[in-house]
Amino acid sequence: MSDQDKSPFTEHLGELRDRLVRSFIAVAIGFVAAYSFKEKLFEILNAPLITAMGEDGNAKMIFTGLPEAFFTYLKVSLLTGIILATPVLFYEFWMFVSPGLYRTEKKYIIPIVILSVFFFCIGSSFGYFIVFPYGFRFFLGFATDTIYAMPSMKEYLSFSSKMLLAFGFVFELPLVLTFMARMGLVNVAFLKKNRKYAVLIFFIGAAIITPPDVVTQIMMALPLMVLYEISIIGARVFGKKKAEEVDAEDDEDLEEGEEIASQKDTKTKEE
Repeated sequence: MSDQDKSPFTEHLGELRDRLVRSFIAVAIGFVAAYSFKEKLFEILNAPLITAMGEDGNAKMIFTGLPEAFFTYLKVSLLTGIILATPVLFYEFWMFVSPGLYRTEKKYIIPIVILSVFFFCIGSSFGYFIVFPYGFRFFLGFATDTIYAMPSMKEYLSFSSKMLLAFGFVFELPLVLTFMARMGLVNVAFLKKNRKYAVLIFFIGAAIITPPDVVTQIMMALPLMVLYEISIIGARVFGKKKAEEVDAEDDEDLEEGEEIASQKDTKTKEE
């Protein structure tokens, strides 16, 4: 690798480091702010499970190790810190990939960040308000007169945090595919042609991420199918322009630059 090749590479690594540092700082600030409300936050997080368990008259959770409750509250605060820091995380991510955009496209970074946070919140809310109640009722349905469900704090936090983050990030699918279409990596014809493979991947991914039951798998795969169709619409509207249109934009930028330069020369001569 030549020195000229190494310089841009090291610059990208330096930029990545700076953005990761800012992201970690944002998560740390969110963690500190959330720790003061750790008990209330965990109460909100386990509300769907407590509600489902209350139907059987056994709405209690346990912890099996002495430090389990303490570390659970720490992890709840960290999870909340990550969620609170999502605007910064998405901003740093999109700013890192923005050099691949045209000058006219970079002005859409802020709307993209806002949409990223919006889709993440929609996905997490879908998991919390829709998937959790039905999923918990399904699992608790295996209890009998002699078998009681006694979920621990650690196990529930591990399950719920993974699900919330998973639903939040998979709902970013329309933005990711639209961005890829804008970069020319995919197009509408490609997305339509590979729709059946995408559906298969959705169900396989949902089976890996969600618990091994058909209910939660379908409840994750179906929204992904809808989001894929939205991605096709986004790719059609915001996909990469034809080469002639790009050349026309470049010519306009060149003419604009020449006009500004000529105006500066005219002012210099007048002075």
